[in-house]
Amino acid sequence: MARKLIVGVAVAAAAGFALAWAASPVLAARALIHAAKAGDSRKIEQLVDFPSLRGSLKEELNAELIARMRRDPRVVESGLGGLGLMLAPMLLSGAVDTLVTPEVVAHMVTTAEAPDPTKPGDPDPADERDGNDIHQSWGYRSLNEFAVTLTDRDRPDDHLALIMERRGLFEWKLAAADLQSGQEVQPG
Repeated sequence: MARKLIVGVAVAAAAGFALAWAASPVLAARALIHAAKAGDSRKIEQLVDFPSLRGSLKEELNAELIARMRRDPRVVESGLGGLGLMLAPMLLSGAVDTLVTPEVVAHMVTTAEAPDPTKPGDPDPADERDGNDIHQSWGYRSLNEFAVTLTDRDRPDDHLALIMERRGLFEWKLAAADLQSGQEVQPG
């Protein structure tokens, strides 16, 4: 009888641990979304790894900017396209470093839009949505990465994936963003 009790307790403990381990990114992502909707900057700061997120956004926004420049015939024909392609990463890097704040993260979460480095300053509260137009899909990318993909129902081809990364057994932080635009990139 005692042996069955010990095995039962061990199985229940293992099941509880596995459930908590698997549910922890969902709880962290829900906390981030709730903090963004409430405008709780302090909570957002706790849930975001800002250096990692800034690095990720630099890569994503740089790739998007270069793709836009290559699609714009005025840039290609002007002969300044090469110079722009060289300078864009440096300019974008500085802008992202100052642009990505808890308020901008809240804006990203509530609007499914990446920050626009060409528009410095905090986002306009008039642009905020109540989150009802934003579709959310959730899922693991790997054991240590969990993505919340946000899609504005008005722009169904554009997605913003917020990548939560595991920090220890049960702690997760927003560490990256993945911009997926429905626009096709034309070869330059």
